[in-house]
Amino acid sequence: MTVRRAEFDRAGHLRDEPGILEALRSSDDARVIVVREGRVRVEDGALVTVVSAEVGDADWGLLGRHSDGSTLLVAAIAPVTDSIDAAPAETWLGLRDTGGLLDAEHTELLVEAVTLASWLRDARFCTACGSATEVRQGGWSRKCLDNGHEFFPRTDPAVIVAVESEDGEKLLLGANANWHGRMYSCFAGFVEAGESLESTVHREIEEEAGVLLSSLRYISSQPWPYPRSLMVGFRATASDERRARPDGEEIVDVRWFTRAEIASAMNGDGPVGLPGPASIARALIEDWYEARE
Repeated sequence: MTVRRAEFDRAGHLRDEPGILEALRSSDDARVIVVREGRVRVEDGALVTVVSAEVGDADWGLLGRHSDGSTLLVAAIAPVTDSIDAAPAETWLGLRDTGGLLDAEHTELLVEAVTLASWLRDARFCTACGSATEVRQGGWSRKCLDNGHEFFPRTDPAVIVAVESEDGEKLLLGANANWHGRMYSCFAGFVEAGESLESTVHREIEEEAGVLLSSLRYISSQPWPYPRSLMVGFRATASDERRARPDGEEIVDVRWFTRAEIASAMNGDGPVGLPGPASIARALIEDWYEARE
């Protein structure tokens, strides 16, 4: 469903080399993915990379190395940057915009670049004392200049679940209040402190859709850079489909969809809209649909 093995070498062994970022920024072989407010430049179905001299002021990080030995950096820039803003606005895209435009490796690079760039800009100051932090390990850690505390990019786990009926012939989807009833998707929620993934699945489905589950199984996962989530995908079976009801706050409607209705929605013919092709929600729906084709 998602990439099983990384397509790109993150080159962790380079991160501790003294002055690695400065050396790579002056290298003729290094290229840079520029990130601005969670978006990167995409043209002709590929990520646009530039040389470091084109970037100007930025927060820098080492993304990794291509199979040919060339290195790739990320530069997180401010919302308005004259040297980069000459690029057409329509070429700045986020993960939701790219959909199926990018291949697996470029999608992986987009997520890594956006996630690391967001952290580099957000973690400039120590959360304990407010002092400035210094970039270490090629952009993968920061150290407080006052108390020496180290910070690392964090990942927030969230579950996302495709719930099927006991006979496997219907799929339960919900309409989020933010979508105004125009789109239905799988149910999702963040893992709370001290909670297992499985407990989160049971809790979120009961809270959002009123359904108890008789079984669940892990399917796949997807990093999601808004700003630093890891979506952990499950398939689950409802013990009593008659219990389904929305929570009325986050979820305004829940519906059981037949296989024919899901097929129609995937083709864009209704009865409702489904998540875009870049999301694990769409992959879970398609996984359920294809299992009984």
